Amino acid sequence: MFDEKKVQMELAGRTLTFSIGKIARQSCGAVMVQYGDTVLLSTVNRSKEPRENADFFPLTVDYIEKFYAAGKFPGGFNKREGRPSTDATLTARLIDRPIRPMFPDGFNYDVHIVNTVFSYDGENTTDYLGITGASMALMLSDIPFLGPVAGVVVGYINGEFVLNPTPEQLTESALELSVAGTKDAVNMVEAGAKELDEETMLAAIMFAHENIKKICAFQEEFAKEFGKEKIEFVKPEVMPLVKSFIDEKGMERLKAAVLTTGKKAREEAVDGLEEELYNTFVAENFGTEEDVEVPEDVTAEFKSYYHDLMKKLVRDAILYQKHRVDGRKTTEIRPLYAEVDCLPVPHGSAMFTRGETQAVVITTLGTKEDEQLVDNLEKEYYKKFYLHYNFPPYSVGETGRMGSPGRRELGHGSLAERALRYVVPSEEEFPYTIRVVSEITESNGSSSQASICGGSLSLMAAGVPIKEHVAGIAMGLIKEGEEFTVLTDIMGLEDHLGDMDFKVAGTKTGITALQMDIKITGINEEIMRIALKQALEARLQILELMNNTIPAPAKIKPNVPRIYQMTIPTDKIAALIGTGGKNIKGIIDQTGATVDIEDDGKVSIFCKDEAALEETVKLVNSYVKDVEIGEIYSGRVVNLAKFGAFMEILPGKEGLLHISEISKERVANVEDVLKVGDIFDVKVIATENGKISLSKKRI
Repeated sequence: MFDEKKVQMELAGRTLTFSIGKIARQSCGAVMVQYGDTVLLSTVNRSKEPRENADFFPLTVDYIEKFYAAGKFPGGFNKREGRPSTDATLTARLIDRPIRPMFPDGFNYDVHIVNTVFSYDGENTTDYLGITGASMALMLSDIPFLGPVAGVVVGYINGEFVLNPTPEQLTESALELSVAGTKDAVNMVEAGAKELDEETMLAAIMFAHENIKKICAFQEEFAKEFGKEKIEFVKPEVMPLVKSFIDEKGMERLKAAVLTTGKKAREEAVDGLEEELYNTFVAENFGTEEDVEVPEDVTAEFKSYYHDLMKKLVRDAILYQKHRVDGRKTTEIRPLYAEVDCLPVPHGSAMFTRGETQAVVITTLGTKEDEQLVDNLEKEYYKKFYLHYNFPPYSVGETGRMGSPGRRELGHGSLAERALRYVVPSEEEFPYTIRVVSEITESNGSSSQASICGGSLSLMAAGVPIKEHVAGIAMGLIKEGEEFTVLTDIMGLEDHLGDMDFKVAGTKTGITALQMDIKITGINEEIMRIALKQALEARLQILELMNNTIPAPAKIKPNVPRIYQMTIPTDKIAALIGTGGKNIKGIIDQTGATVDIEDDGKVSIFCKDEAALEETVKLVNSYVKDVEIGEIYSGRVVNLAKFGAFMEILPGKEGLLHISEISKERVANVEDVLKVGDIFDVKVIATENGKISLSKKRI
């Protein structure tokens, strides 16, 4: 019934298997990828006809996690998978980035790639398998594809690179590096690192590429034998009528327009010229009547060629004249500005501006109750540090819908979070939950890197004892043939029209995060080395400004919850909690504190102010501390006898104040000087056989 074909290769001591012909046979291309006991289905399909007048490539990449793959139930009332988690969305984005540049220029069929996790063994993660699986499905399909592409992960443990480490190994690794590429070049990098130097990072990328080459060769052999014949596709020529008109009447004016200083002014100049030229073009070729109809394909062609010409003019100016549209040198950073405590109430706030990109970043400190719950295929866990990134439409002077964050926002937030995570103190050093929010208030490129710089400033302003400041910078590339120019601190137009967006973040010591996306098929080691060198120079310049703005963590503000941690003997936990939680509830009701008690005896106390914290600590100690001889306690008379008074000096602990210890004067009758309910200080003078002896006269 099935004509199944299977091939296998060894990779990092495990077997990588491709299987076709048994599942999803109606897809244009489909492959089951198995690595260890992790199984992923990658499918690809295309529309029957190209999308008319499309000026973009309509590619959709989905990544679907099913909880059954790990033998788990989904949470929630319906017990059904809902919208993709943040991690799943980021994985889909990770797969999309190296695949998207690998299609012929002008190809505008709708293409849909779906990666579904069917089995997850907890050791072999599905992110890099999704890249390789998507590539293999495309290689087997009839869709024109410039691959193959493959993905791997690299760890760095005890000075050695480790290929495709397990999640457990990554906890010991100084590096978590995802790399994708072809057999000739690298075309995607994503990394988090514990302040690794540039040479080590570059060596890790090259180590990854050597293994990528092997996987690409493996794909080529399989596709050569079982792949479908590709459909014919040739990018249509530009209409001669459109090309000759714009070249003759628009080229010189467009050269001047793209060099207009200022983002908004440049956009107005370029857009205004386009409208003027289009109106002239229509009048000359279709008439001046108000109801003149211009064919849609002609209008689309005009807009497309005008944009392509603008792209060429900007690229040529940078590549051959080393002239950027805003007049900067290729290694020059835009003007910088930073300040902290720009908002009065938040626990920590900062504003970071670089040229026309600005981030207002706010840090909030909270308790254990504020930790973020993450539930994915691997495990359920809590995050004590997380960063959210918001990109409202007003940041680029536009109108738009305000809703939940999309892939771009999640991706930028994840990158900024990763860059800062390595300098955030451990829970033992700083027990607060930390939330950082970056509000992009202006944008002209590199807003994720502004979020990193602003986030670092905001953390210090909030009093978080981070190791040192982290700064981020985005590098660009213009490449034609063998000629290339690497750009420092790219703005929006250079990102849009360039070939690379290479973001590097780190401290003065080393790199903490890396992300590279390119629009060409790949870049070599030489380009990466130059980009890393220029990024380091820029990073040090930004760090100097940041250290001048706030060189060390500030004092925690009065409105920040106060935290105190202590460890009690495990046999005292029950006494602290009390029957039915009576004791701990009483403390919480009395002081308004949050008290978290762990099984190992660790007690975390969170209060709104110092006075409440002191009172809570005192009450907790009253339940767990043993009575000590010589200590003075505030006691309450609970019962009277002829020979003295019984007093409660701690919750559940009573002692005897003998009649002879009440006063230096002789007391004939206890009831003459004391009554039930009296409260006064007493001193412990003996503890024998569990009995506590008290004295009032010896204080």
